[in-house]
Amino acid sequence: MRREFRKTMEKTSETNVQLHVDIQGTGFPILCLHGHPGNGSSMSVFTQHLAQRFQTIAPDLRGYGKSRFKGDFPMSEHLLDLETLLDRLKINRCLVLGWSLGGILAMELALKLPQRVSGLILIATAARPRSNHPPISWQDNLYTGIASIINWLQPGVKWNIETFGKRSLFRYLIQQHTPTTYQYLAAEAIPAYLQTSAAATKSLNRAIKARYNCLGDLGKISCPSLVLAGAVDRHITAESSQETAQHLQDSQWHCYPNTAHLFPWEIPHQVLKDIDNWICLHPQAVKGELGKLGKLGETR
Repeated sequence: MRREFRKTMEKTSETNVQLHVDIQGTGFPILCLHGHPGNGSSMSVFTQHLAQRFQTIAPDLRGYGKSRFKGDFPMSEHLLDLETLLDRLKINRCLVLGWSLGGILAMELALKLPQRVSGLILIATAARPRSNHPPISWQDNLYTGIASIINWLQPGVKWNIETFGKRSLFRYLIQQHTPTTYQYLAAEAIPAYLQTSAAATKSLNRAIKARYNCLGDLGKISCPSLVLAGAVDRHITAESSQETAQHLQDSQWHCYPNTAHLFPWEIPHQVLKDIDNWICLHPQAVKGELGKLGKLGETR
């Protein structure tokens, strides 16, 4: 898959997609990249907080949300779309925050455009992602469907959490089955899942089968990085996130106990506090030439 990224750099901009993007706040730009399934709105746990001090840019990646695309595409096309987005918004330099798949794209963007990426915040992701997720049974899918529908209709209801939620696949995505976490699932996870195209899923599955690994290139990334992980993450293990942090030149790694892949929805206040502290310790990550958008905030 790493070779695939290199090959795509030779393609023309004719393959680019004009991404739907949510822009909030003013100040230094922070590009927020969602995971799979996901969309820009599913990054609100970060954007609503960070937009109080910075300008957050949260696109729907190709094949996700409102960034519709017909036909198959390689994962590397996301990089072309993101570079085009930065050009369109006249963003010369930005901090990149990526969750899961978004974190992989954040690292690839830093490798491709080092002069434009001032820092990385990597959430539940890895340069050599490894999973220890157990096999999925029909009962898992049944309970997940029931829990999701009820939670969508009545977010965070305790009896649904206890009866269906803890028996569903949610048990591998979260560890803290609180009403707040289930409200995030209802408001953001379900809509994102429904708006994720089959082509986007197919593209990710091909990348997983290709055993993506960019560890060997991480030494080229010189900007400061914050790597955060959930200790019980079954989708991208904490060990693989730690391995990523160890290969980055300037990184800080933190692992949260009793949390899983969706830990920003389990312990949002702690995660945001740690991000704020890291930014305070690395002011160079949010300084530089601002994008031409200046004080404008918009949704496209």
